[in-house]
Amino acid sequence: MAEPLVVRREVQIAAPPATVFAFLTDPEKILRWMGTEADVEPHAGGLYLVNVSGKDIARGRFIEVIPVHRLAYTFGWDQMDGKDGRKEMPPGSSLIEIDLIEEAGGTLLRLTHSGLPDAETCASHEEGWIHYMGRLAVAAAGGDPGPDRHRTT
Repeated sequence: MAEPLVVRREVQIAAPPATVFAFLTDPEKILRWMGTEADVEPHAGGLYLVNVSGKDIARGRFIEVIPVHRLAYTFGWDQMDGKDGRKEMPPGSSLIEIDLIEEAGGTLLRLTHSGLPDAETCASHEEGWIHYMGRLAVAAAGGDPGPDRHRTT
């Protein structure tokens, strides 16, 4: 049985791992599928900062970066929905692990988001990952995911 406070998702992306990796680590490419601003330093100890919706600011630090294969970074909220998000899920309080597996026709992206504080937070993050992984799959394959319905600005 899966741990209840962990989000596990997979998505097949019609692009090679190097392309998908770039869409996870290059600020300009990140903004094609998520966020209004991004500042990422994809090396161990480097900053992960993404204003996801225009009012939800995620912050963490990269702990593992294996180019084109794996990313792991801490994650939490500096601000969420205009409120201080640090109370329930402060920056660095959870862990996101992303593995990129080369397969025929593209890449299997396997995501694990652990360390979530409660079932409600876990469910909302799972909903967010479903939304954004779908947008990533379209963008990395060369498509336009269209306007982000989660974006507020």
